[in-house]
Amino acid sequence: MRDIGRGAGTPTFVYSATSIRDAYRDYDFAFGEIPHTICYAVKANSTLAVLRLLVELGAGFDIVSGGELYRVLRAGADPAKVVFSGVGKTAHEIEYALSKGIHSFNCESESELGVLDEIAGRLDLQARFALRINPDVDAATHPYISTGLTEHKFGIAIQHAEAVYARSRHYRNISAEGISCHIGSQMLDPAPMVQAAEKILNLASLLIEQGHDLRHLDLGGGLGIAYQPDDAAPDKKQFLDPLRNRLAACGLAVLIEPGRSIVGQAGMLLTEVLYRKSNGAKQFVIVDAAMNDLIRPALYQSHHEILPVDRSDDISIVDVVGPVCESGDFFARGRAVAGAKVGDYMALASAGAYGFVQSSNYNSRPRAAEVMVDGDAWRIVRERESYADLVRGERI
Repeated sequence: MRDIGRGAGTPTFVYSATSIRDAYRDYDFAFGEIPHTICYAVKANSTLAVLRLLVELGAGFDIVSGGELYRVLRAGADPAKVVFSGVGKTAHEIEYALSKGIHSFNCESESELGVLDEIAGRLDLQARFALRINPDVDAATHPYISTGLTEHKFGIAIQHAEAVYARSRHYRNISAEGISCHIGSQMLDPAPMVQAAEKILNLASLLIEQGHDLRHLDLGGGLGIAYQPDDAAPDKKQFLDPLRNRLAACGLAVLIEPGRSIVGQAGMLLTEVLYRKSNGAKQFVIVDAAMNDLIRPALYQSHHEILPVDRSDDISIVDVVGPVCESGDFFARGRAVAGAKVGDYMALASAGAYGFVQSSNYNSRPRAAEVMVDGDAWRIVRERESYADLVRGERI
């Protein structure tokens, strides 16, 4: 990590190719003989080098924008293994996705079906869709990343699903080929996901009895990772085992959309200590990374372990903060941190998901570089932005 800091500078996101491969294969192994496609949720980390690695593993992709579709296609993805989710797809995005021949759309409202039908008809295409069903199951996670209750904007209430599927038969240019569900993110207990999946399996059986030619079941994603030492990340088999017999017997191919659980533990944010200061009894470690690089602590009050790059027994209780002019620009408060001398490198762990993708140029700070480590080698996979990049496209 020290070599990366010196060679690539800081702040820099550092990813492990081995960790990404292992996490993907864990899902593949857990499904066993059940027909399945692992559609990586691009919103977790959309860096081309990460996407390309997953393409090479045979992954499909879950996208939520036209820009994400452009990225996965640039990375070499098979469009026939891409599903398009999201509550607010624009007509332009839908047309773009149809023209590229994606697998299907996870539709989140009845009005979206009408737009999809109109565009597919204009292009003389038949669009495949699944309704994203809201099963009214509490994901027991942070409210900002919980999506499965009736109070949330996502999906169609499960009690309305039969009627919407029935009315969808009146459209000429779309066909219902699946049923989809996603209730939230960063779930350490898989029980809510199992509960939601059982509801969706029951609904799928009913719809098939009613003559709908369903082909696939999309279980979404949401399994969490261990951000803190005491956290226990759920085992993929632990999630699937209660459903295995039903999934094998339902006759439907299974799609799953993991994101964080594939890339989260694979990434760190490398940063350098700039200053130490005291305000009375309060001790501050000021680093060159900031909330514009990794906003999760400020946005979600999330915990990231802070590790010294060089082993140190020098422990101090500090706030670790960045240079941005906001009191919310912190990575830890009152944390016991080792090795925090000026010039030391520190690594913020578990930053592979919702790190760079949520970064910004706030305070006119260039966005960080990104590095991929594979075995003993590392390479820069995204150059650090320059000051010129900050004003690219602007006009006076």
